[in-house]
Amino acid sequence: MRDWLWQLSQKGLSKSSIARKSASIRSFTNWLYAQQLTKIDVGARLRSPKASRTLPKVVAKISLDQMFESLKVRATIDNPAGLRDLAIIELLYASGARVSELAGLDLGDIDYSRNLVSLMGKGSKQRMVPFGQPALDAIADWLKYGRPGLQSEKSANALFLNSRGGRVGVRQIYDLVANALSITPSGTAGPHALRHSAATHLLDGGADLRAVQELLGHASLGTTQIYTHVSIERLKDGYLSAHPRA
Repeated sequence: MRDWLWQLSQKGLSKSSIARKSASIRSFTNWLYAQQLTKIDVGARLRSPKASRTLPKVVAKISLDQMFESLKVRATIDNPAGLRDLAIIELLYASGARVSELAGLDLGDIDYSRNLVSLMGKGSKQRMVPFGQPALDAIADWLKYGRPGLQSEKSANALFLNSRGGRVGVRQIYDLVANALSITPSGTAGPHALRHSAATHLLDGGADLRAVQELLGHASLGTTQIYTHVSIERLKDGYLSAHPRA
């Protein structure tokens, strides 16, 4: 079994993939032993490689500015898709929402008077997340000038629609973000990069870690600590203000 796992590593499988296969082997050999089909648990001493944790990609602020400027050029009254695309990406970055959460939004999930969006997260947990004026303006333009041009019998109460009038899909949003970022210095990245960037930029600006935890919908603070990271500028500021001999 060790030889097999080693061969997989030589073929280029990631540590996380090998760890999953190792766990499957141990589970199977443990079951064989529990059923008295083997005299010993032959996989009990098999160890999994420690999966390395890498931080998701953070989009630089200059790249975000460039992306939004490009989207605004296309977001005209006679281009419903352009208005929708700008509203989607503005709300993704403003709220730090998961792409599935955004795709599932209905018209009634936006509180326009308080700049809040109701997101349905993992485990059917609902949370209210604030968003800024640029996102509000983009959504308002989409609802006034863009959505009426795409809505159909399929539309129901979906906030964002595709070209056929149905609810916009996760894959479509992923492609939208990837294409929008591909023209920037940061390069191609998916919607998760906007979620991580939102959290990182909030922390850089001095936001409380627990507030970011609530924003992202994480069950534990530990998840947020892994998900976000402190920029070198924030680290320097903390050092200069806290260290006695800085």
